[in-house]
Amino acid sequence: MKALAAGIGVVFFSPILLAGTGMMLASSADAVQSNSSFSNCLTDIDTDKVAEQVTKILDGASGRGVHIEGLDLPAEQVPNAATIVATGLSLDVPKKGQIIALATAMQESRLRNLGYGDRDSLGLFQQRPSQGWGSAQQIRDPVYASEQFYQHLLKVDGWQQMTVTQAAQAVQKSGLPDAYAQWANLATALQNAIAKTFPGGGNDADGKDADQGKQPSTGTSGCAPGQDGSGFGRIPEGSVPKGYSIPKNADPKARKAIEWAMHQLGTLYQWGGSCTNAHGPDPMGRCDCSSLMQQAYAHAGVTLTRTTYTQVNEGKAVSPAQLEPGDLIFSRGTAARPEHVGMYMGEGLVIEAPRTTKPVRITPIKDWTILAARRVL
Repeated sequence: MKALAAGIGVVFFSPILLAGTGMMLASSADAVQSNSSFSNCLTDIDTDKVAEQVTKILDGASGRGVHIEGLDLPAEQVPNAATIVATGLSLDVPKKGQIIALATAMQESRLRNLGYGDRDSLGLFQQRPSQGWGSAQQIRDPVYASEQFYQHLLKVDGWQQMTVTQAAQAVQKSGLPDAYAQWANLATALQNAIAKTFPGGGNDADGKDADQGKQPSTGTSGCAPGQDGSGFGRIPEGSVPKGYSIPKNADPKARKAIEWAMHQLGTLYQWGGSCTNAHGPDPMGRCDCSSLMQQAYAHAGVTLTRTTYTQVNEGKAVSPAQLEPGDLIFSRGTAARPEHVGMYMGEGLVIEAPRTTKPVRITPIKDWTILAARRVL
């Protein structure tokens, strides 16, 4: 059920004042980093170790016992990094662009969704409302902030031929333009580890043509080879894509839940609606995102709690790269407190009740920025 996102718990430090007019553009996070450079200790990254530790966090580990060199709060920082990568994947930003975004966020905020900064700088990238980046509330939304960074990066002429530092500086215009370089190796390791957890995300998107990046995966992803939903083309709202059928190997209860949810296709979203009579005259009988999940599984004999905030704790956590039909996937907000939920249908498709004025519909999973996934069976 959509609601305002709760802020991620962060550790607050007093902003460090910068001396000299030449550094007035630097964020407070820039100042923190300039006092303690990591360029000497982040040049020899154990990528396998990073991948192992990142996977622990994304699979629901608390962060205790998780050690990633350069990240002091991995339980908070890794999910934010995952949001940046997932947003890049959803926008078809090449791998290098995702690395640039991660390195930028490491320098600007240490991958924390900060509520403070130099002057009115905020969020992962220390973007400023007064400079046209959006409202303070928008900038504190990690997905929105990531989208804004990528949109600005893609407008930089020749950014793919630039170094990480040059490209980041072209977007950020920081008072410490050389500071981004120290994070390039860790950003690369994080991107490699995180991208592999998303369907098709492990493919190198640099220099791809229109068909590259959607090649068969060598893993055992629930999104079978090439199935990120793009093969169905444009899906009219409220319709079932031609050629789709519930996978034969789907759990029987998942099959019932998916079938019931599909019978609600085309009914209008209603915030707070119970989804007990979506086709009836009472708007409150219609579905919102979490009530669609709850009622679909109720008709399969499985009890779920009512809200997105609580459904994200149902069942067990699963990797987005290992989805099975019936799994719940969560987006918007944060991994701990997401604002939206849908049900994976197999074949790279998701059924959802999206938002006000929109009907229950089926969308390709490539359009989702997945913050968490849960298996409730």
